Amino acid sequence: MNKELQRVKVGLALVLFGLLFGVIMGMTFGINEDFFKNYITEGIAANPTVHDAKSPDKIWRYAQRAHFHATGIAAFALGLVFLVMFSTLKPKLKTASSFFVGLSSFYPMAWLTMFVLAPSLGRNAAHAHFLTESFASIGIGGLLLGCFLVIGNVFFGFFRDNEAPA
Repeated sequence: MNKELQRVKVGLALVLFGLLFGVIMGMTFGINEDFFKNYITEGIAANPTVHDAKSPDKIWRYAQRAHFHATGIAAFALGLVFLVMFSTLKPKLKTASSFFVGLSSFYPMAWLTMFVLAPSLGRNAAHAHFLTESFASIGIGGLLLGCFLVIGNVFFGFFRDNEAPA
């Protein structure tokens, strides 16, 4: 089993990073929620022309979504990494698939980026920002590619290691 764990180690590390990020964000909300809300208020006050009455609540929701998505996606991805570990995928595809699944930890960073950028740029500009779109694309693309490999193997027998027990 140690050999199997080694094959998925990088993907597992990425997933655990995502989980830790989500948990730390949640703890930070509990310790000092006003830090986030003051950041929003000060940013909106400095850039009032790019905001409307909904901005404070919407931007605060971006921070919450970063937390929710980080913990939820990481829990889901953790299960997928273990499924990859016990699958009959070829060894190199186990490594690749778990890495791709681990990239899902980048998706919550899109929400965090929107939270950080929105007070100064406005919600629409933050949503369309290069960093936001990059994090979202990497996270979603990685998760889909990793899922494709493991689903193809588990349900259709694709990418099977011929030396693994059936």
